[in-house]
Amino acid sequence: MTPTEPIAAGGGAASIADADAQVAELERIGERLSEARQQVARVIFGQQDVVDEALITLLSGGHALLVGVPGLGKTRLVETLGAVLGLSERRIQFTPDLMPADILGSEVLEEAASGKREFRFIEGPVFTQLLMADEINRASPRTQSALLQAMQEARVSVAGHYHPLPKPFHVLATQNPIEQEGTYPLPEAQLDRFLMQIDITYPDEDAERHMMLVTTGLSQDGVASALSAEELMHAQSQVRRIPVGEKVVDAILSVVRAGRPEATDIPAVAEHVSWGPGPRASQALMLACRARALMTGRLSPSIEDVVALAAPVLRHRMALSFTARAEGLTIDSLIDRLTARLS
Repeated sequence: MTPTEPIAAGGGAASIADADAQVAELERIGERLSEARQQVARVIFGQQDVVDEALITLLSGGHALLVGVPGLGKTRLVETLGAVLGLSERRIQFTPDLMPADILGSEVLEEAASGKREFRFIEGPVFTQLLMADEINRASPRTQSALLQAMQEARVSVAGHYHPLPKPFHVLATQNPIEQEGTYPLPEAQLDRFLMQIDITYPDEDAERHMMLVTTGLSQDGVASALSAEELMHAQSQVRRIPVGEKVVDAILSVVRAGRPEATDIPAVAEHVSWGPGPRASQALMLACRARALMTGRLSPSIEDVVALAAPVLRHRMALSFTARAEGLTIDSLIDRLTARLS
């Protein structure tokens, strides 16, 4: 970054001293994030892309949907992120009989020693900094929607009163892609609130061997805290100050707009996609690219960041037609066509 470049989107030219200070601060944050990345990788084996995408989501201030079969370490990932980033974390196991009050909390009528009665709000498990919503699609739509306001506004309303959630507040929800009996698919409006959908696959043989040996012994490696909640929020604010070049901006718009069947110039998308990503996808991809650049020690995102993050940002914001699903097409294969033109 040259001294005459703006250090924030929409800002004016910074002085040399201010620019140097900003560069030094971004480099310092990048080093701390690199340490956090290494700490998480100590206990999450063979899933570096998953770890990186989860960290990018939190660094961007967003929420993530973790999709994978049981036993791939989704719960362990959330616990480890909470420990490394200094966040309080809780877990909710979603079931068909779970009620909104079980998540948000409720008001109870109490009688004081004086005989006066008054309502007192008892906080639910949503009042935490890192919430794991396990198998979120097993709860009814009514209960799923209880998280919608929390995810979007970082507050909940109970009995007409607003209750702010702790800062920062992030939801990492999980879904099992195989077992769908007795589940309720998330509505598109709620899916769009997730910054990324992170697909978790099986580890390779070497990683699984290492995992098997390490986790079945008498002792297991622990992790050390690399950041505090306050430092994470500071890093989140610095992400928005990272400059983005016009080529990267154009690449983001090109990918997102080409994913809409009404506006695309890619025949496969026009034929096989029922609905495409909205403007929130562009915002999410912009933030994610900035966060990835910062986490990897760079002061500005590149086209490579757009290509790497297009799939997790877009795959839950696009829907295949029935014909496409019958032909065995996948969203990821279509997203690959969107990004192929960037290289």
